[in-house]
Amino acid sequence: MYAVVAAGGKQYKVEEGDVLRIEKVSGDVGDSVTFDKVLLVADGDTLNVGQPVVESASVDARIVEQDRAKKIIVFKYKRRKRYRRTQGHRQDYTAVKIEKISA
Repeated sequence: MYAVVAAGGKQYKVEEGDVLRIEKVSGDVGDSVTFDKVLLVADGDTLNVGQPVVESASVDARIVEQDRAKKIIVFKYKRRKRYRRTQGHRQDYTAVKIEKISA
């Protein structure tokens, strides 16, 4: 059984037991999170596609980690104009473990 959920402006295909990194969700490690925007639920040979979401479907998950991703360097440069700017960025993320998919 798998589902497609929308979280943080992105869509993720999830199965029970998966650990995935999503955009920052408030909460502490060990707290439970419920995703209500379930776009698709597939159970063996049945496929339930929402328009836009599947009614009465939810995905339960538990927060495993709250952290920041590796630093990326943003470098802007214009040749022959003596223009260069360097900036670093670290994105916050939340790692969640999918516990239950209910359709």
